[in-house]
Amino acid sequence: MRKALVVGINYYQNAQSLSGCVPDAYSVNAVLEHHSDGTKNFDVKLHCAIDKKTALTRVQLKERIQELFSDDSEIALLYFSGHGHIENAGGYIISSECSTGDDGFPMSELLNIVNKSEATNKIVILDTCFSGQMGNPSVESSEVFINEGVTILTASTKGQYAIDEGDGGTFTKLFVDALSGAAGNLLGDVSPGSVYAHIDQSLGAWGPRPIFKTNTKSFVSLRKVHPPISLADLKCLTELFDSSFLYKLDSSYEPEGPNPIKENTEKFAILQKYNRVNLVVPVDAPHMYHAAMESKCCKLTAFGEFYWRLVKDKRI
Repeated sequence: MRKALVVGINYYQNAQSLSGCVPDAYSVNAVLEHHSDGTKNFDVKLHCAIDKKTALTRVQLKERIQELFSDDSEIALLYFSGHGHIENAGGYIISSECSTGDDGFPMSELLNIVNKSEATNKIVILDTCFSGQMGNPSVESSEVFINEGVTILTASTKGQYAIDEGDGGTFTKLFVDALSGAAGNLLGDVSPGSVYAHIDQSLGAWGPRPIFKTNTKSFVSLRKVHPPISLADLKCLTELFDSSFLYKLDSSYEPEGPNPIKENTEKFAILQKYNRVNLVVPVDAPHMYHAAMESKCCKLTAFGEFYWRLVKDKRI
C-alpha cells in the first residue's frame, strides 16, 4: 500500500496569500498517482486551500498527517507547499488561519508523528521557507534525529527562503521533473536519492539549497518510468563482456560495412544502445562506427562495470 498526502496552501487569512502552492500540489498529485505506463502508483489525498471555503486549519492539517502515518503501509509520503516559519523554538509549517508563525504546525511534532509511524518508508517533502529545519530539534542545534525508514527532502536550508515563481516553486518543478523521468535509473526506478541529486545539480550555488536527510537501509522506488534501455538488452552485458570489460570489433559489426554479418550487426545494435546510455565507449575512436570499421575495441565505462556486476550477481 502506497499512500500520499499532498497539500498546497495559497489562501491565508492573516498572512500574505501565495499563488504557486496550489499549482505545485496539483502537479505533484498528477505525477504521483500513476507510473509512466499508466498503472496505479500512489493512492493520493489532495487538499488545496484556495479560498476561505477551502481553508486548511492547523487542526485539520494535523489530523490528515496523523491519518497518513497511522498504519503499516509500504510508503507514506507527505508533500506540503505553503508558508514556513522559524524561530528559536523551532520550525513550523503554516496553515490557513495562522497569524504569528508559531501558531502553525511544529516541524518537531510532525517529525514525532513520522518517527512513530509503522509505515516501512516515511517520506516528507516540504516546499516552504526555512524547511531545512525539519529534523533539527532547535535552531541552535545541528543534531538530526530521524528514525529508521524516514527520509526528508526540503526546498531550502533552515535559514533560507524558498523560491516561488508565481506559477509554482522552483524546487517542486524540479521534483516533478525528476519523478517524470529525469532522475530515473536504467531500470526505470526513481528513488528519493536520485530525486535529490537531480534537484541539487539543477540549482546554482547562490540560491536556496535543497536538504536531504535519510535513515534507511535501502532506497525505495517512488515511481516507475520508461527505462532508456530494455531489461533484456541490459542483461546481455555479461554475454558480450567478460571480466576484461573489453569487446573487440571489426567491420562485420557495422551494417553499412563491406562485409556485415547478421549475428554481429545485432550485437553491435545492442552495443550502440549501451553507448547512448554511457555504459560503453569506443577505444581510440571518436564513435562506435569508427571503432568497428577500424577493428578497434569498445569498453565498459565505470557505470557499465557497475551494471555488469549487477547482472553477473543476478541483482537485476
